[in-house]
Amino acid sequence: MKKLLLTVIASMLTVSMIGSGNEAVAAASPPKQVEVLLNTVKMKFPDAKPFQDGQGSVMVPIRFVSEALGAKVTYSKEGKLSKVGMFGKDHKVDMTIGQTSALVDGQKKDYGTQIILKQNRTFVPLRLVSEGLGQKVEWDKIGRWVWIGNKDFRSTDDKEFKVTKMSDFKAYEKSNYVFNNIKDEKYNGIKVIKASDLPLRLANGQVIYSLEMVQRTGGNYIEIRSTQRGTTIQLLVKNEFAKVRSHVENAFVNNGDQTGLNFYPENSSTDKFQNRKYIDGYDYTNFKFSQADYILFSAAELEDYGVAIVNPFK
Repeated sequence: MKKLLLTVIASMLTVSMIGSGNEAVAAASPPKQVEVLLNTVKMKFPDAKPFQDGQGSVMVPIRFVSEALGAKVTYSKEGKLSKVGMFGKDHKVDMTIGQTSALVDGQKKDYGTQIILKQNRTFVPLRLVSEGLGQKVEWDKIGRWVWIGNKDFRSTDDKEFKVTKMSDFKAYEKSNYVFNNIKDEKYNGIKVIKASDLPLRLANGQVIYSLEMVQRTGGNYIEIRSTQRGTTIQLLVKNEFAKVRSHVENAFVNNGDQTGLNFYPENSSTDKFQNRKYIDGYDYTNFKFSQADYILFSAAELEDYGVAIVNPFK
Protein backbone atom coordinates (compact mmCIF):
# COMPACT_ATOMS: atom_id res chain seq x y z
CA MET A 1 0.00 0.00 0.00
CA LYS A 2 2.89 2.37 0.68
CA LYS A 3 4.20 1.99 -2.83
CA LEU A 4 0.73 2.55 -4.26
CA LEU A 5 0.40 5.71 -2.16
CA LEU A 6 3.74 6.98 -3.45
CA THR A 7 2.61 6.49 -7.02
CA VAL A 8 -0.54 8.48 -6.35
CA ILE A 9 1.44 11.31 -4.73
CA ALA A 10 3.89 11.39 -7.63
CA SER A 11 1.25 11.56 -10.30
CA MET A 12 -2.02 12.85 -8.86
CA LEU A 13 -3.41 11.02 -11.85
CA THR A 14 -5.69 8.08 -12.46
CA VAL A 15 -3.93 5.03 -13.84
CA SER A 16 -6.35 3.36 -16.21
CA MET A 17 -6.46 1.13 -19.22
CA ILE A 18 -6.36 2.78 -22.62
CA GLY A 19 -9.51 4.61 -23.55
CA SER A 20 -10.81 7.92 -24.81
CA GLY A 21 -9.97 11.18 -23.12
CA ASN A 22 -8.06 14.41 -23.48
CA GLU A 23 -5.33 13.26 -25.85
CA ALA A 24 -2.48 15.28 -27.32
CA VAL A 25 -0.13 14.46 -30.16
CA ALA A 26 3.64 14.66 -29.56
CA ALA A 27 5.75 17.16 -31.44
CA ALA A 28 6.78 16.09 -34.92
CA SER A 29 10.12 14.30 -35.23
CA PRO A 30 12.09 12.75 -38.14
CA PRO A 31 10.70 9.39 -39.35
CA LYS A 32 12.09 6.41 -37.45
CA GLN A 33 13.98 3.60 -39.12
CA VAL A 34 11.68 0.91 -40.51
CA GLU A 35 12.03 -2.29 -38.47
CA VAL A 36 11.08 -5.84 -39.46
CA LEU A 37 9.79 -8.18 -36.75
CA LEU A 38 9.56 -11.92 -37.34
CA ASN A 39 7.22 -13.53 -34.79
CA THR A 40 7.58 -10.34 -32.66
CA VAL A 41 11.41 -10.46 -32.61
CA LYS A 42 13.27 -7.69 -34.44
CA MET A 43 15.38 -8.89 -37.35
CA LYS A 44 18.95 -7.66 -37.69
CA PHE A 45 20.15 -6.44 -41.07
CA PRO A 46 23.94 -6.20 -41.42
CA ASP A 47 23.96 -3.44 -44.03
CA ALA A 48 20.98 -2.45 -46.20
CA LYS A 49 17.99 -1.52 -44.05
CA PRO A 50 14.25 -1.63 -44.83
CA PHE A 51 12.77 1.71 -45.89
CA GLN A 52 9.63 3.42 -47.14
CA ASP A 53 9.94 4.80 -50.67
CA GLY A 54 8.63 8.09 -52.03
CA GLN A 55 5.22 6.69 -52.90
CA GLY A 56 4.75 5.12 -49.48
CA SER A 57 5.61 1.51 -50.30
CA VAL A 58 7.54 -0.34 -47.60
CA MET A 59 10.58 -2.03 -49.15
CA VAL A 60 12.39 -4.92 -47.47
CA PRO A 61 15.64 -6.75 -48.39
CA ILE A 62 14.20 -10.01 -49.64
CA ARG A 63 17.17 -12.30 -49.08
CA PHE A 64 17.37 -11.90 -45.30
CA VAL A 65 13.62 -12.11 -44.85
CA SER A 66 13.34 -15.13 -47.15
CA GLU A 67 16.13 -17.08 -45.52
CA ALA A 68 14.75 -16.36 -42.05
CA LEU A 69 11.50 -17.94 -43.24
CA GLY A 70 13.27 -21.00 -44.67
CA ALA A 71 13.12 -19.98 -48.34
CA LYS A 72 16.01 -19.90 -50.80
CA VAL A 73 16.94 -17.01 -53.08
CA THR A 74 18.69 -17.35 -56.44
CA TYR A 75 20.18 -14.76 -58.78
CA SER A 76 20.78 -14.99 -62.54
CA LYS A 77 21.26 -12.88 -65.67
CA GLU A 78 19.30 -13.07 -68.92
CA GLY A 79 20.99 -10.66 -71.26
CA LYS A 80 20.74 -7.28 -69.58
CA LEU A 81 18.01 -8.42 -67.20
CA SER A 82 18.81 -9.33 -63.59
CA LYS A 83 16.56 -12.13 -62.36
CA VAL A 84 15.78 -13.10 -58.77
CA GLY A 85 14.06 -16.32 -57.73
CA MET A 86 12.56 -17.16 -54.36
CA PHE A 87 11.64 -20.73 -53.46
CA GLY A 88 9.77 -21.65 -50.30
CA LYS A 89 8.14 -24.86 -49.15
CA ASP A 90 4.86 -24.09 -50.87
CA HIS A 91 5.57 -21.06 -53.05
CA LYS A 92 7.78 -19.94 -55.92
CA VAL A 93 8.40 -16.35 -57.01
CA ASP A 94 10.23 -15.09 -60.09
CA MET A 95 11.23 -11.43 -60.19
CA THR A 96 13.08 -9.06 -62.50
CA ILE A 97 14.98 -6.06 -61.16
CA GLY A 98 13.37 -2.83 -62.36
CA GLN A 99 9.90 -4.28 -62.91
CA THR A 100 6.79 -3.69 -60.82
CA SER A 101 5.38 -7.17 -61.35
CA ALA A 102 6.43 -10.69 -60.36
CA LEU A 103 5.34 -14.25 -61.09
CA VAL A 104 3.93 -15.70 -57.88
CA ASP A 105 3.28 -19.44 -58.26
CA GLY A 106 3.06 -18.84 -62.01
CA GLN A 107 0.56 -16.00 -61.72
CA LYS A 108 1.60 -12.48 -62.73
CA LYS A 109 0.96 -9.87 -60.04
CA ASP A 110 1.68 -6.16 -60.14
CA TYR A 111 2.84 -4.40 -56.98
CA GLY A 112 2.84 -0.84 -58.21
CA THR A 113 6.45 -0.16 -57.27
CA GLN A 114 9.69 -1.38 -58.79
CA ILE A 115 11.75 -4.25 -57.46
CA ILE A 116 15.11 -2.56 -57.03
CA LEU A 117 18.77 -3.21 -56.36
CA LYS A 118 20.17 -1.01 -53.61
CA GLN A 119 23.48 -1.43 -51.77
CA ASN A 120 23.85 -4.76 -53.59
CA ARG A 121 20.60 -6.00 -52.02
CA THR A 122 17.31 -6.78 -53.73
CA PHE A 123 14.43 -4.81 -52.21
CA VAL A 124 10.83 -5.81 -52.82
CA PRO A 125 7.45 -4.37 -51.74
CA LEU A 126 6.15 -5.71 -48.44
CA ARG A 127 3.05 -7.24 -50.06
CA LEU A 128 5.27 -9.47 -52.20
CA VAL A 129 6.64 -11.05 -48.99
CA SER A 130 3.11 -11.81 -47.89
CA GLU A 131 1.94 -13.30 -51.17
CA GLY A 132 5.25 -14.85 -52.20
CA LEU A 133 6.01 -16.61 -48.93
CA GLY A 134 2.48 -17.19 -47.69
CA GLN A 135 3.06 -15.17 -44.54
CA LYS A 136 0.77 -12.88 -42.59
CA VAL A 137 2.27 -9.40 -42.91
CA GLU A 138 1.14 -6.14 -41.31
CA TRP A 139 2.43 -2.57 -41.52
CA ASP A 140 2.49 -0.80 -38.15
CA LYS A 141 2.49 2.90 -39.00
CA ILE A 142 2.89 3.97 -35.35
CA GLY A 143 6.18 2.19 -34.76
CA ARG A 144 7.08 1.98 -38.48
CA TRP A 145 7.34 -1.77 -37.97
CA VAL A 146 6.73 -4.60 -40.39
CA TRP A 147 5.09 -7.52 -38.56
CA ILE A 148 5.69 -10.90 -40.18
CA GLY A 149 4.21 -14.09 -38.75
CA ASN A 150 2.50 -14.38 -35.38
CA LYS A 151 2.06 -11.87 -32.58
CA ASP A 152 2.73 -14.19 -29.67
CA PHE A 153 4.81 -11.80 -27.60
CA ARG A 154 7.69 -13.06 -25.54
CA SER A 155 7.29 -12.53 -21.80
CA THR A 156 9.69 -11.59 -19.03
CA ASP A 157 8.47 -14.84 -17.44
CA ASP A 158 10.30 -16.76 -20.19
CA LYS A 159 13.44 -18.59 -19.10
CA GLU A 160 15.64 -16.66 -21.53
CA PHE A 161 15.31 -13.64 -19.24
CA LYS A 162 17.38 -14.44 -16.15
CA VAL A 163 16.81 -13.11 -12.65
CA THR A 164 19.61 -10.94 -11.27
CA LYS A 165 20.05 -11.17 -7.50
CA MET A 166 19.05 -8.12 -5.47
CA SER A 167 22.56 -7.69 -4.05
CA ASP A 168 23.69 -6.57 -7.52
CA PHE A 169 21.38 -3.55 -7.17
CA LYS A 170 22.52 -2.48 -3.71
CA ALA A 171 23.84 0.83 -5.09
CA TYR A 172 20.27 1.75 -6.11
CA GLU A 173 18.55 1.02 -2.81
CA LYS A 174 18.85 4.50 -1.31
CA SER A 175 15.10 4.80 -1.85
CA ASN A 176 13.90 2.08 0.51
CA TYR A 177 10.72 1.32 -1.45
CA VAL A 178 12.13 1.14 -4.96
CA PHE A 179 12.36 -2.65 -5.29
CA ASN A 180 8.99 -3.42 -3.73
CA ASN A 181 5.99 -4.79 -5.61
CA ILE A 182 2.49 -3.34 -5.52
CA LYS A 183 1.90 -5.18 -2.23
CA ASP A 184 4.95 -3.42 -0.77
CA GLU A 185 6.83 -6.73 -0.63
CA LYS A 186 10.47 -6.83 -1.73
CA TYR A 187 11.22 -8.41 -5.11
CA ASN A 188 13.15 -11.68 -5.12
CA GLY A 189 15.31 -10.34 -7.93
CA ILE A 190 15.44 -8.14 -11.03
CA LYS A 191 15.23 -9.15 -14.68
CA VAL A 192 17.38 -6.78 -16.73
CA ILE A 193 16.32 -6.26 -20.34
CA LYS A 194 17.55 -4.11 -23.21
CA ALA A 195 15.69 -1.86 -25.64
CA SER A 196 16.54 -4.38 -28.37
CA ASP A 197 14.45 -6.99 -26.51
CA LEU A 198 11.28 -4.98 -27.11
CA PRO A 199 8.43 -5.56 -27.76
CA LEU A 200 8.05 -7.63 -24.62
CA ARG A 201 5.24 -8.60 -22.26
CA LEU A 202 5.71 -7.85 -18.57
CA ALA A 203 4.90 -11.21 -16.91
CA ASN A 204 1.32 -11.97 -18.01
CA GLY A 205 0.27 -8.34 -18.33
CA GLN A 206 0.95 -5.35 -20.54
CA VAL A 207 3.23 -5.30 -23.58
CA ILE A 208 5.94 -2.64 -23.74
CA TYR A 209 6.53 -1.89 -27.43
CA SER A 210 9.19 0.80 -27.42
CA LEU A 211 10.94 3.63 -25.59
CA GLU A 212 11.92 6.85 -27.34
CA MET A 213 13.22 10.22 -26.20
CA VAL A 214 11.19 13.08 -27.65
CA GLN A 215 10.99 16.81 -27.24
CA ARG A 216 7.75 18.46 -26.25
CA THR A 217 6.84 21.83 -24.85
CA GLY A 218 8.72 22.02 -21.57
CA GLY A 219 11.70 19.85 -22.47
CA ASN A 220 12.64 16.21 -22.95
CA TYR A 221 10.26 13.32 -22.36
CA ILE A 222 10.48 9.55 -22.49
CA GLU A 223 7.77 8.21 -24.78
CA ILE A 224 6.67 4.67 -23.96
CA ARG A 225 4.36 2.80 -26.29
CA SER A 226 2.41 0.25 -24.30
CA THR A 227 -0.86 -1.65 -24.12
CA GLN A 228 -1.56 0.05 -20.78
CA ARG A 229 -2.11 3.64 -19.86
CA GLY A 230 -0.12 5.31 -17.13
CA THR A 231 2.39 2.77 -15.80
CA THR A 232 4.77 4.48 -13.37
CA ILE A 233 8.51 4.26 -14.03
CA GLN A 234 11.48 4.85 -11.74
CA LEU A 235 14.79 6.19 -13.02
CA LEU A 236 17.61 4.49 -11.12
CA VAL A 237 20.76 6.52 -10.48
CA LYS A 238 23.66 4.93 -8.59
CA ASN A 239 23.88 6.09 -4.96
CA GLU A 240 20.97 8.51 -5.40
CA PHE A 241 17.26 8.46 -4.69
CA ALA A 242 15.10 6.98 -7.43
CA LYS A 243 13.39 9.49 -9.71
CA VAL A 244 9.70 8.52 -9.83
CA ARG A 245 7.85 9.46 -13.02
CA SER A 246 4.18 9.14 -13.88
CA HIS A 247 2.85 9.86 -17.34
CA VAL A 248 1.42 13.26 -18.26
CA GLU A 249 -2.29 12.54 -18.50
CA ASN A 250 -3.24 15.22 -21.02
CA ALA A 251 -0.36 14.21 -23.32
CA PHE A 252 -1.51 10.61 -23.67
CA VAL A 253 -2.11 9.45 -27.26
CA ASN A 254 -4.51 6.62 -28.05
CA ASN A 255 -3.15 4.94 -31.18
CA GLY A 256 -6.44 3.19 -31.89
CA ASP A 257 -4.75 -0.23 -32.07
CA GLN A 258 -4.91 -1.24 -28.40
CA THR A 259 -1.68 0.67 -27.74
CA GLY A 260 -1.02 4.18 -26.55
CA LEU A 261 1.84 6.62 -26.07
CA ASN A 262 2.68 7.65 -22.51
CA PHE A 263 4.98 10.62 -21.91
CA TYR A 264 7.25 11.02 -18.87
CA PRO A 265 9.03 14.35 -18.14
CA GLU A 266 12.76 14.68 -17.58
CA ASN A 267 12.28 17.14 -14.73
CA SER A 268 9.61 16.81 -12.07
CA SER A 269 9.07 18.51 -8.72
CA THR A 270 8.18 15.07 -7.33
CA ASP A 271 11.97 14.55 -6.96
CA LYS A 272 11.62 16.70 -3.84
CA PHE A 273 9.99 13.65 -2.25
CA GLN A 274 12.85 11.39 -1.14
CA ASN A 275 11.96 8.27 0.82
CA ARG A 276 8.49 9.78 1.10
CA LYS A 277 9.82 12.90 2.80
CA TYR A 278 9.60 16.37 1.27
CA ILE A 279 13.02 18.04 0.90
CA ASP A 280 12.58 21.80 0.92
CA GLY A 281 14.89 23.71 -1.41
CA TYR A 282 16.01 20.64 -3.40
CA ASP A 283 16.83 21.67 -7.00
CA TYR A 284 15.20 19.06 -9.22
CA THR A 285 15.80 20.94 -12.49
CA ASN A 286 19.35 19.69 -13.11
CA PHE A 287 18.47 16.03 -13.61
CA LYS A 288 19.07 14.54 -17.07
CA PHE A 289 17.76 11.24 -18.41
CA SER A 290 21.33 10.30 -19.28
CA GLN A 291 22.21 10.11 -15.57
CA ALA A 292 20.03 7.04 -14.97
CA ASP A 293 21.52 3.57 -15.40
CA TYR A 294 18.18 1.74 -15.49
CA ILE A 295 14.49 2.43 -15.95
CA LEU A 296 12.38 0.30 -13.61
CA PHE A 297 8.75 -0.49 -14.50
CA SER A 298 6.45 -0.25 -11.49
CA ALA A 299 3.81 -2.54 -12.96
CA ALA A 300 1.13 -4.31 -10.90
CA GLU A 301 1.66 -7.57 -12.81
CA LEU A 302 5.24 -7.84 -11.51
CA GLU A 303 5.07 -9.55 -8.11
CA ASP A 304 8.05 -11.91 -7.65
CA TYR A 305 10.63 -9.97 -9.64
CA GLY A 306 11.11 -6.47 -11.01
CA VAL A 307 11.95 -5.52 -14.59
CA ALA A 308 14.57 -2.89 -15.31
CA ILE A 309 15.61 -1.85 -18.79
CA VAL A 310 19.16 -0.65 -19.41
CA ASN A 311 18.81 3.07 -20.05
CA PRO A 312 19.00 3.48 -23.87
CA PHE A 313 19.43 7.25 -23.47
CA LYS A 314 22.61 7.12 -21.40
